[in-house]
Amino acid sequence: MRIVFMTFTSLDGVTQGPGSPDEDTSGGFDRGGWFVPFLDDTFLGIVEGWADAADAYLFGRRTYTAFAEAWPNMPDPDDPVARSLNGCHKYVVSGTLDDTEATWGPATVLRGDVVAAVRALKAQTGGELQIHGSTTLGRSMLDAGLVDELRLVCAPVVVGDGRRLFERSDHATGLRLLDLAATPGGLAVQTYAVDGPATTGSYHPAARS
Repeated sequence: MRIVFMTFTSLDGVTQGPGSPDEDTSGGFDRGGWFVPFLDDTFLGIVEGWADAADAYLFGRRTYTAFAEAWPNMPDPDDPVARSLNGCHKYVVSGTLDDTEATWGPATVLRGDVVAAVRALKAQTGGELQIHGSTTLGRSMLDAGLVDELRLVCAPVVVGDGRRLFERSDHATGLRLLDLAATPGGLAVQTYAVDGPATTGSYHPAARS
């Protein structure tokens, strides 16, 4: 399977609590819901296409718990995104979640050597294993070289506080732009292939002449 990491981010890299003020208030965060004003039918159509390509999902515990409370209770169970999230297998990375607590199924809790477990999933035949939100997990999989594609949806807002997508890393990762789209609501949808270690260079103005 291909591993695809997708997340919503602000211009200043915040990923915490995009969907509502009370979605994630950890650390005293009180600026949630910043993504919602920019939603439109064009973007929802893009998300439906992504959901259709998913064979399974990979979550961190926090995102799994939040999704488990919301998606089974969607008013339209035949919505393409709800149908995919509720029907596909969920893999949950957690050292604290008990198997009996993973009630939003089908679900498997991954413990121990998570990188090895995800590498084994990646080796299976299939389409996309998608990481939604779960920025800590997504960053760790990116650092481990397991992510094939990165999908960033950037909202035109500076949140100014909250958990951010990229913190310091021991790895510099190279990306290659595959697609760039803008929605009427102002979202920038950026799709990148992960190209391994980042490369560097030196700029010499004289070389242009």
